[in-house]
Amino acid sequence: MIREASRDDLPALLDLWLVSTTAAHPFIDASYWQESLGLVREVYLPGAQTWVDEEDGLRGFISVMDARFVGALFVAPDVLGQGIGGALMRHVMARVNDLSLEVYQKNTRAVNFYHHLGFRIEESAWQEETHHPTWIMRWQADQTP
Repeated sequence: MIREASRDDLPALLDLWLVSTTAAHPFIDASYWQESLGLVREVYLPGAQTWVDEEDGLRGFISVMDARFVGALFVAPDVLGQGIGGALMRHVMARVNDLSLEVYQKNTRAVNFYHHLGFRIEESAWQEETHHPTWIMRWQADQTP
């Protein structure tokens, strides 16, 4: 079941974010994500609209900033590949006609996932904090094949 996140979800969201982002980015030292936890808790999640997928606990979440930037899409590692990420993304795509996101180029699983959903690479960026390149990807409802 997908629903809008509540304040009570914050501890579970942070736990899932830390586990999932660390697993999804093995090329970045885990300490970077641990040090970023406060920023996610105090700035990012409170400033985003977030939906969660839950069934016997939180299985995934998606957060959108400024009604167009997908800042997070994370699924618990033990349920990857079960359609949860796609369901969360389609939930947002049904509500927003123009979405952008940034994904690490080395995270090929995520890049392929977003391509499959109709996102296209628009530009490359460099993340000074992690020293890794990213893709800026965009999806527009009227341009989906």
